[in-house]
Amino acid sequence: QALKVVLHIDEIEKWPLNIGNAKNFITDIGQEAFSMEIIANGPAVKIFSSPSPEQQLLLEELQLLAEKGVKLMVCSNALRANQIAAAELPRFTTIVPAGITRLVVLQQAGYSYVKP
Repeated sequence: QALKVVLHIDEIEKWPLNIGNAKNFITDIGQEAFSMEIIANGPAVKIFSSPSPEQQLLLEELQLLAEKGVKLMVCSNALRANQIAAAELPRFTTIVPAGITRLVVLQQAGYSYVKP
């Protein structure tokens, strides 16, 4: 049985903590199977629009997580609210209609919810 976790982020300044949680989890479980999604909504999606040098480093870390199987889901409502075009998002992201709905679906599917 794979460990299932969803990391929720809605504040742009919490990205380092969110990424740290993901990395610590993967390191701690070693070779154990896992399923992890990061759900970004609210102001957290601003990291994808004209990222600062620090934010660019965070995006590179997110890409490394994606290469390890972490799925990064981005809320379409939050993108629209922050005037961010889908074309601005990295290829390793997936847009979902509503981040809140994705959170509920995953929790009902047995995912543990983590929000820094």
